[in-house]
Amino acid sequence: MNEMQEYQMMLRDDQWQELEPLLIGKQSDPGASAKNNRLFIEAVLWIVSSNNLWRHLPSQFGKSSTVYMRFRRWNECDFWRQLALNNINDRALQQMLQLIVEYGDQYTRRIEQRQARKVQKAVYKSAIGGGSNISHIRQSLPPSDESTLHWVGLVS
Repeated sequence: MNEMQEYQMMLRDDQWQELEPLLIGKQSDPGASAKNNRLFIEAVLWIVSSNNLWRHLPSQFGKSSTVYMRFRRWNECDFWRQLALNNINDRALQQMLQLIVEYGDQYTRRIEQRQARKVQKAVYKSAIGGGSNISHIRQSLPPSDESTLHWVGLVS
């Protein structure tokens, strides 16, 4: 059995009719238009519900990198949250959108954690690599997480 036969569409036709006018990328919108907004929403729902990696997205949804980049752009401009805040009558559809919002929030937190680790790694490497000024390094870090910076003082 191939991937296309295994996956059952999550959006009913009535849910799609309620959601479609709220989406960007329609033919009537300025700029680039999407080939198939419904298929894109279904792809995101597949990722969220299966908790799979983007690269494991079934080919029926299109190129995983294209779907991922579009999800990322919509997430960065907070479109998912705006969509979920609309007055949507279907409770199941509202719950699906809320799951996407939560997934987007988790995605954003993971990105922020990776960036923080990258900065901390650079600080550590510069601290052990030479006689650089530790106070200068501390000033270049985001002020949000002082608890993990105690090791910088130990290195100097």
